[in-house]
Amino acid sequence: FLSSVSPEEAVKWGESFDKLLSEKAGLDAFTKFLKTEFSEENIEFWIACEDYKKSKTAHELLPKAKTIYETFIQKDAPKEVNLDFQTKEVTSQNIEHPIITTFDAAQNTVYRLMEQDSYPRFLRSDPYLNLV
Repeated sequence: FLSSVSPEEAVKWGESFDKLLSEKAGLDAFTKFLKTEFSEENIEFWIACEDYKKSKTAHELLPKAKTIYETFIQKDAPKEVNLDFQTKEVTSQNIEHPIITTFDAAQNTVYRLMEQDSYPRFLRSDPYLNLV
């Protein structure tokens, strides 16, 4: 499904989860894979957090923080990510006065979840194995 990706490039994705996410093609491939597992909210949340951290002003943070919170974190959010109670609480409190690190704990939790769970499955999936 990714004809433009060389086997060498795909092999690199297998070295670390970080390498996979740092390349656009890898991120796209992983996102497509998560869609087949109905868990793409995790990568969408991660991408939203990365974008959030690029905000230049406090003025930009508030609307972005609100959107991320309403989309991924609050109870019954449309794309609610799986967070432990404590992380969810901390993030909910931070949302009142968002700063650049507001979602760090939640983003790290979701990153580890994907790295330990979805990433190994991705590396065993047919689309990935066909690339390498």
